[in-house]
Formats: sequence, structure tokens, C-alpha cells
Amino acid sequence: MDYKIIDKYFAELNDRQKQQIENMHNIYSCWNERINVVSRKDVDNLYTKHVLHSLSIAKIVSFLPHARVLDVGTGGGFPVVPLAVLFPETEFFAVDSVGKKIKVLENVCRELDIRNIEARCDRAENITGKFDFVTGRAVTSLPDFYGLTRNKIKSKNAHTLHNGIICLKGGNLDTEIADTLKKYRLLPDKIREYEISNFFDEDFFSTKKILYIQVQNH
Repeated sequence: MDYKIIDKYFAELNDRQKQQIENMHNIYSCWNERINVVSRKDVDNLYTKHVLHSLSIAKIVSFLPHARVLDVGTGGGFPVVPLAVLFPETEFFAVDSVGKKIKVLENVCRELDIRNIEARCDRAENITGKFDFVTGRAVTSLPDFYGLTRNKIKSKNAHTLHNGIICLKGGNLDTEIADTLKKYRLLPDKIREYEISNFFDEDFFSTKKILYIQVQNH
């Protein structure tokens, strides 16, 4: 439960951000005793398996101030909580259909003094508005996630990475990628697969991937 593993890869964090990250373990441990937010055996590995895993997204894109990011199936707040700490001027919107998980997220934000997350208990399809990016961690299959969120992406791009969908997943994703390309008639270059082990040394990341899908809405 050494929060300093975050310093290893994100040395640019300021004192406030470091304190917020340091406080995450105690806060999540307390909540996890009441509501099973993360696997109980993972609490002691929170910084590697949840916080650092979430922050891997920052290795492919730096969210700009006032950008809008929608986190779908947010659970207790991963990847949205670590990302909101790293990008305090970005506007994050977190949605989950399980009310008790949103309750945990709201309390975590209050205790960590995170002010740039708006949490809502709802289904993703009911969320209106447009976003620069949509994120999710092991929410559902890639074809389903793309179909659910592709119409929520802004048409105007401001980042070096084209607006789109970013998923944290694990294992062999060839079938999910092929099914998504076929179902939605996408060109192969619209989907990129990043090996997180290229960013972080820990064994946990040996099978972990970031999938990015470029979305062009008109």
C-alpha cells in the first residue's frame, strides 16, 4: 500500500495531489468495509491495481483544462478519481447504475476534496451532452461499449489525441477488436491497442491494455 509508487511514474505531482493520493488508501479501506467497492484482497494493492492502473490513461493523453470526460460504469471511482486528481481543471462526469457505488464516490470526493467530478446514478444511455472522451474500466465488451457511447463524443477536437473512447481491459482483445470493426464498419486504424507494460514495470500490468477508439461525429 505504498502510495509512493505513483511518484515513480508521476513525479510532477504537487503537494496537494500527493496528499490526495496518500489519503486514498484509508478512505477506500473504510468504505470497503461497508460496501464492497473493490475486491477485498486488492485493498492493500490499491495503488498498483487501481490508482496506477487508472493513471495509465494519462500516458496516452493529457486532458486539457475544461475538457469534458465521461466515465461509464465508474463503480467506486476508477479510473475517474485518480484522473480527477491528476487533471484538476478537467470536468469529469461519472455514471453508474448502482446507487450505493455512487454514494461511495460522492463521499470519497468529499473526503479527498475533489471538486471536478459530477457523479450520477443512472445508465450511460440516459446521459445527455457531448464529451471529449469517454472512459471505462472492464465495463462490458468493446462492441457494446462502443455502441453505447459513440454518440456522446464531441465533433471538435482540442487534444493531440483525437476525441474518442478509452477503455482499460486485460487479456487477448483480438476478437473484441475484430467484432467492433466488423459491426460498425470501422477502419482498422480507428482502434489502437496500448500495452500498459510499456509504461509501468510492475508484473500486474503484463496483460493489461488500453484500447482507444477514435470517434468522428458530425
